[in-house]
Amino acid sequence: MDIDAAAPLAWSDGPDGCRTAHRYLPGTGPAVVFLPGYKSDMSGGKAQAVLRWAAAQGRACLLLDYSGCGQSSGNFAEGTLSRWRDEVAGLIRAKGIDRAVLCGSSMGGWLMLLVAEALPDRITALVGLAPAPDFTDWGIPAEQAAMLAAGEAIWAQNPYGPEPTPTFPGFYADGQSHVRLKSAIAFDGPVRLIHGQADPDVPWDVSITLARALRSADVQVHLIKDGDHRLSRPADIALLLRTLGDLPNPA
Repeated sequence: MDIDAAAPLAWSDGPDGCRTAHRYLPGTGPAVVFLPGYKSDMSGGKAQAVLRWAAAQGRACLLLDYSGCGQSSGNFAEGTLSRWRDEVAGLIRAKGIDRAVLCGSSMGGWLMLLVAEALPDRITALVGLAPAPDFTDWGIPAEQAAMLAAGEAIWAQNPYGPEPTPTFPGFYADGQSHVRLKSAIAFDGPVRLIHGQADPDVPWDVSITLARALRSADVQVHLIKDGDHRLSRPADIALLLRTLGDLPNPA
């Protein structure tokens, strides 16, 4: 199947005026919505593998770039979880998706919790890949957190590219308002969490903490002993696709 023809690149006006780049593949069953990580986009290997899997299964699928990322318009420095949550929820509504499985990678695994809260009647299941909820709370040293709280951006070494990774005060403040691991998370559908125990960026016990916080009784955590943060090896992606395929179908 020609993916470019089946799910052509398109743009949709977001709630804040930015144009959201996306690919939508019509199909059956709950649509799989892939949520990239921080400063990532839908061109990544996991997102593309999910789209091709969905095409082979006849499943609906939605990929997107957050504002300021990839081929969407906007300024990354103005990006926040709240803004990106509203963009994702708005695009799901605009595409008429009434049932969706959210598949979130790293920060996308935090964002999927917020989208599920925003669309409680549409989200049927969650799949997290090295999910990183609350990373503004546990993942930033106190000295840097103080700089962000004072309105100063910080820059960290980026092991995945030549440019340092920024964190902006607006993202930090908004993230702190969306901390979720310290109380019960009101989601009752199936949840699958995949995490590498060799992840240098997000400790694998974050997935254990998330599993405890979720209200759902149907939560499974799959730990990969030698898995890194990206979980992009062929075996990791094969596990992700099997996990999506094995989710129970909602009535």
